Amino acid sequence: MRDRFTMVGRATGCHLVEGDGTRPIDEDNVRVRYTPERVEFPEEIGGWRRSIEAEEERKEASGLPHRWNNARFAVERVVVTRTHLAEEPVVSLSLRDADYFDFLTTSLNLERRQDNGLTLRKQYLEDRDPVEAPAWMNCSFGVNVALETGKDTKMLFSRRSAQVAGPNNARWNSSANEGLAREHDLPKDGFSPISLHAVARRALHEELAVHRTDELKLELLGFGLDLVNHQWAGFFRAVLPELDEAALRLRWSRGIADKWEHDRFEFVDADPESVLGFIADEPEGRWTPCAPTLFYLALVRGAVQRAGGDPAGRFEVERAEQRVMAARGL
Repeated sequence: MRDRFTMVGRATGCHLVEGDGTRPIDEDNVRVRYTPERVEFPEEIGGWRRSIEAEEERKEASGLPHRWNNARFAVERVVVTRTHLAEEPVVSLSLRDADYFDFLTTSLNLERRQDNGLTLRKQYLEDRDPVEAPAWMNCSFGVNVALETGKDTKMLFSRRSAQVAGPNNARWNSSANEGLAREHDLPKDGFSPISLHAVARRALHEELAVHRTDELKLELLGFGLDLVNHQWAGFFRAVLPELDEAALRLRWSRGIADKWEHDRFEFVDADPESVLGFIADEPEGRWTPCAPTLFYLALVRGAVQRAGGDPAGRFEVERAEQRVMAARGL
């Protein structure tokens, strides 16, 4: 098993694959390679998928609530290297075609026993390195953004609505998150690369009404793997220098494209002690596996910037974490 990111005395369900918050990953150093070929399931698992599709079609035909399918991507591999001289991180992300029903096939059945007696989790995630799982096990990649307001210096936490499908509903999550989707994120010209930064901007627009015209400082801080639900994630920090809590809430009152995805927002002072205290005070089960990792990286990045770019600025966050734990007897 891969190690789990630990903070405020808790081992999260997230494995941090790349990034420590001290420096961003340059947009030009994220190389997304897309192969327009569909993932292929083993025969038995393919039967599980056909059953899911038939059941959702039956519900739709009966006028019942149902899941609708959409084209997305499967992660074939993630490779992390460094540039030759400056040793800047370089991440190569290889994608193939998949869809939402492919994702449900594995995500809903991680504990289901196959004919060989093994569950998917046991065979592909525990007896092997989960980072090296086959592409058909990786039919989800989510972009997660930690948003800070500049005018009043607050960090935004969003709680996923109980109406949202999936294992993370009714839990505190990133400020905004969006799964890669072929309809939205595959460039129409057929040759431009997929941009994770563009996906992050789409998430901010659709879920938080952050417009293209807003001044936005956006940095990619790392990549992680949700070990509980087996989902890949990219971690971004976004700062809005010209907006505050009041301005954003006013916008939300006038409508958000995907308003239904969240049922509560909490603005917390963006200093490390306040943010870590908020995370520690909410029960562990109310967090998605990777959200605490994201906010920790965002705090480190802010501390390093306040230290004039000195990576030792991260120790400000570590000292704040120690104070939070001591105050709560953790």
